[in-house]
Amino acid sequence: MGCTAERVAAAVRAAAAVIAEHRDELVQLDRAIGDGDHGENMRRGFDAVLSKLDGSTPDTPGAVLKLVATTLISTVGGAAGPLYGTAFLRAATSAGTAAELDPAAVAGALRAALNGVVARGKAELGDKTMVDALEPAVRAAEQAGSDVAALLDAAATAAAAGAESTVPLVARKGRASYLGERSAGHLDPGARSTALLLRALADAAGGGR
Repeated sequence: MGCTAERVAAAVRAAAAVIAEHRDELVQLDRAIGDGDHGENMRRGFDAVLSKLDGSTPDTPGAVLKLVATTLISTVGGAAGPLYGTAFLRAATSAGTAAELDPAAVAGALRAALNGVVARGKAELGDKTMVDALEPAVRAAEQAGSDVAALLDAAATAAAAGAESTVPLVARKGRASYLGERSAGHLDPGARSTALLLRALADAAGGGR
């Protein structure tokens, strides 16, 4: 079964609930190597997304993704707003006006999201950023086959491993890079929130844990 606008909206609602649930964890992670606002900024952004979805659900998956993008850009502070906003906006552009997204289109949207984040943040694998979770997630999705739920589950599993891989890294991008060697030993909050979002999307699609 493909992804309709209703299913994408339901997945976004699930993601918002997970972000709210993990708000304090993301605050603590960011407090260790950043300015401590990532969890609250993400919660505020997704609360605003929920308010928009309560007003009306767009009629295509791409339109849902664009709504998420524009809302996050306008409400999320710090680096997360532009980066996540760009990710969702590129995914929306990739999805186009299709009424339903098949597995290839979902993988394509994830690839577009990654490309957007890389273009916006100039980060690459190993820089201790959300790219360390998102890039392996996209590769896993592209290799996962012909089922959306399995594709998203593979992406979420890879993202979780990618996020954990940031712990020993020395940050080369973002605010954490100012700490130099002291940034090692901490999980990157952006990579963690990326992994949380992908797991929520996967579970909403029936991917399981």
